[in-house]
This record gives sequence, structure tokens and C-alpha cells, in this order.
Amino acid sequence: MRNTGADGTTADGEPTGVDHVFLALERELAVFLRRARASSGELAREVHPDLEPSAYGLLVRLADAGAQRATDLAGFFGVGKATMSRQLQALEQLGLVARAPDPADGRAVLVRLTDGGRERFTRVRNARRAQYARRLAAWDRHEVAELARLLHRLNAEQEGEEG
Repeated sequence: MRNTGADGTTADGEPTGVDHVFLALERELAVFLRRARASSGELAREVHPDLEPSAYGLLVRLADAGAQRATDLAGFFGVGKATMSRQLQALEQLGLVARAPDPADGRAVLVRLTDGGRERFTRVRNARRAQYARRLAAWDRHEVAELARLLHRLNAEQEGEEG
């Protein structure tokens, strides 16, 4: 049993009535997200020294989903058209993406990875996957699959709340 102070907190400063399972989840997610942000910066610099960390996700999306309209990318990432336009312009200036008319609609433009952008991105992504494999080498493959499944579920539920 935990002792409660006059201010409604436990001896370790936590509010009473806190569900410690969710508190532990919050702490671990905070550490994970902090490391993920730092990792995105490192990965972005490996693709190109001038690549903004936030733009790495655009490369992931274009590599996974193929050519996209800027408006679709903006919707996917939940940012405005102006923000997306600036990010794409920066990627274009670095030679990582190119724009071309949409064959299905001549008025629209599709953004795609350039050959050089795809090569740089793929090299970095493969190195990151190898790093994951090394870090999780002691894990059972079923545990890795379960972690991926649970993270997918969490992401899908968050997308449902945001969309």
C-alpha cells in the first residue's frame, strides 16, 4: 500500500489513483519517441547532409507507396499544403524527389523519388534494418513479430482517432 501525502500524491510524487500500467507505458513511449526523433535526424543526414529530419518520413512514404500528389502527402502527414510544398521543394533541390504530370489527370502533378534519392534512401533503410536485427538478435522472432503487431495496432487506432 502506498502512503498518500496531504497534497494527494504518493511518497514518490505520483498522483493517487494513477494506473501504473499506463504510467509505465507513457514513460516507455516517451523514451522510445525521443530516441526515434534522434534516429530520424541521423537517418536524414545519412541520406543527405542537408536533409531535414522531418522530411525523412516523406521519403519513407514515397518509397513505400510510390508516386503521390502533394495534397495526398499533406493529408497523410496531417500538414497543410504550404508546409508540404516547402518540404517537397527542399527535397527537390537536394535531388531526392522529382515532379511529373499525373498520367491519369494532366492537371495534377505526382511527386516521386529520383533514382538517386531511391538509392540513397534504400541504402540507409537497409542499414537501419540490419541495426534492428542486431539489437533484437537475442529476442525470439515471435516476440519481434508480436511487437510489430502491437505497434501496428496502436498506430491504426491512433489513425482512426485522428481521421
